[in-house]
Amino acid sequence: MIRLDERLAAIASYVRTDVRICDVGTDHALLPCFLCEQGARDVIASDVNENPLEAARANVEKYGFADRIRLIRSDGLENIPPCGDVIIAGMGGELIAQIIGGCRFTSPDVRFILQPMTKAELLRRYLYSHGFEIAEEKGAAVSGKAYTVMLVQYTGKNRGITDEFAYFGKNTDKRYISKVNGQLGKLGKGDPSLLRLIRKELP
Repeated sequence: MIRLDERLAAIASYVRTDVRICDVGTDHALLPCFLCEQGARDVIASDVNENPLEAARANVEKYGFADRIRLIRSDGLENIPPCGDVIIAGMGGELIAQIIGGCRFTSPDVRFILQPMTKAELLRRYLYSHGFEIAEEKGAAVSGKAYTVMLVQYTGKNRGITDEFAYFGKNTDKRYISKVNGQLGKLGKGDPSLLRLIRKELP
């Protein structure tokens, strides 16, 4: 049985196993292999570079899922066929926004599971200004570092969001809130207008 760390487990918890899944920037393909263990039948593991795909291929063969996982070299979603759930995790928020912007099969039926390593506030602003909405959001921590995982759907309605929502979103995880409060504390030294956001109360 494949064991995932808390970050990957949080991502997996949002993924449906009865649709075609794509894991963008799959790295070692542990997440696609885990999803196959959970019953997924049609999974794409993609990466822009060949070396990660070789590592992914080794794990796919090791766990016996070569008949369910396709390895595709792709810059973002450029070479990816339509999917029901798209995972974009482990990269910066700006790059995630860029990849979503290049998706050719965006629709209300497609769900995006996003996990930005940095610039989550920029990603949230992009999503809402380009017709997306965060349906759910949860926290996860690995090696003492807190992250957010977003379940996102397309609505077609472009909206603005508050500064507070840009930084915290719908995440109520105490570890994540503490992390963002700390980041805002550093920013607030140069921009006092951000200090009001630091008072985000822990749930």
